[in-house]
Amino acid sequence: LRSALAATGAALHGADYLFYLPVENQAAVRAETVPAGTRQLTVADAGAFAQFAAAAPAQDMAEAFVELDHWLVLGTFADGRLVAAASMYPWRGTHFADLGIITLLEYRGRGLAKRTVRAISARALAEGYEPQYRCQLDNTPSASLARAAGFAQFATWNVIASGICTGTDS
Repeated sequence: LRSALAATGAALHGADYLFYLPVENQAAVRAETVPAGTRQLTVADAGAFAQFAAAAPAQDMAEAFVELDHWLVLGTFADGRLVAAASMYPWRGTHFADLGIITLLEYRGRGLAKRTVRAISARALAEGYEPQYRCQLDNTPSASLARAAGFAQFATWNVIASGICTGTDS
């Protein structure tokens, strides 16, 4: 398959872990009270989100794909600032909600990402969406966060990133 894809000029994105929240964990996530300091973000939070994005590593912002204009966005505040943010968007017309999460470096290791992931997952479940967590195979901290938040690995997958032959050559 890889040879056939390469012959067409298609490139693979790179393998990701794919995690889902098992049904047996969903009830507990739905029943949790959202901790103080964690809430949905709106356009009114644009300034706080811009400061957060400027303070976060550029690579984290690119890889996690957390955006204020996504379908659902939650953040956790500490010390008067946004320190963790998660966003979701429905995956290609399905009821799977793809999740990204970023925590500022100096706030990692405090459980803030876990609580943010669980809170956004509860909101997605309440809206009829299945939370989906993806991360690259070499991102051990993110894979560990997924598991700590109650997700289980479903698969490892790789998608075509570029060069797809459309069959509409002129």
